[in-house]
Amino acid sequence: MKANSHKSTSEPPSLVEENGLSSQGYRLIAGIDEAGRGALAGPVVAAAVILPQLADFPKLRSVRDSKEIPPAKRDFLFGFIKEEAIAIGAGIVPPQIIDSIGIVNATRIAMCQAVEQLACSPDFLLIDWLTLPQLPISQKGITRGDKLCLSIACASIIAKVTRDRIMVELDGHYPGYGLARHKGYGTKQHFSCLRQQGPSSIHRYSFAPLREAVQVR
Repeated sequence: MKANSHKSTSEPPSLVEENGLSSQGYRLIAGIDEAGRGALAGPVVAAAVILPQLADFPKLRSVRDSKEIPPAKRDFLFGFIKEEAIAIGAGIVPPQIIDSIGIVNATRIAMCQAVEQLACSPDFLLIDWLTLPQLPISQKGITRGDKLCLSIACASIIAKVTRDRIMVELDGHYPGYGLARHKGYGTKQHFSCLRQQGPSSIHRYSFAPLREAVQVR
């Protein structure tokens, strides 16, 4: 688990990639990221964000990888990004599909769904870590893209806030796990609840930590 450090001193993500592509003639460049890949419960959610060319909104200077931003600031930036982006799409893949095809394939499906939900078709994709060979669109996978590339960082915020809100709603349907607090990740509280009452239908049975927790129940 990464250290919890909302007071990040890292350099902000930039528009270097987007501006370089714009200079080559690309006009609609979508940044793509996911949230919930390592969770034990709930869906994996992906988002795609197309920013205006040469975007220079002062508020975007506060954008970081979503894991580096406290929840209140994420919520604020979520609203701002939705207002200023040319297009935003989201994809959601449930835990049953994750168990069936694996988290990497499920993540790719969620990312493809996010692209399909965009109001306009992108001509280039900038993706955190992965590539999407099933899409006939020019693209580039960027290691640590959510820390380096502004459109990907914006997508990370959209995906994270969208998923967090889903998990808060699921907490009302699946009480006793603390989903609203830990959002389905493998915290001590979550493991304790799993040992006490076993997994629910929104848990990822294929994930080894969950299977181990159920065995010691």
